[in-house]
Amino acid sequence: MSEEPCGICGGDRRIANSFGLTTTCPSCHGSGRRAEAHGFHDVTKTKESHHRQSNRAATVVKAQFPVTPAGIALATSVRDSTVCTAEVKARLIQEIMDHEDRHGLITKTFVKKVQQQIRPRA
Repeated sequence: MSEEPCGICGGDRRIANSFGLTTTCPSCHGSGRRAEAHGFHDVTKTKESHHRQSNRAATVVKAQFPVTPAGIALATSVRDSTVCTAEVKARLIQEIMDHEDRHGLITKTFVKKVQQQIRPRA
């Protein structure tokens, strides 16, 4: 600890608020002196519960290809497209799988959107 007075409480060890309530100074913790250590607070996990296994459910491995019949048909048409690059095909197949995950099925609107992207341009 330093011999200089605390910058928050001015060495009084207590601070007051506008309601007239006083409390121990949070900066010097009631010592009235400026704290020297401004390093990191040790947050090492020391409790036994920190070292137990988590109760979270195991992560589910996502499929590499769509699983619904409509998703498989759409992904196959994307894969067989001669218009799209490999990057676009990979992105579209990933979008199909994400759509299946969110909605549980492939909607007609989504099929039209994807087919529009793989259609040859006139």
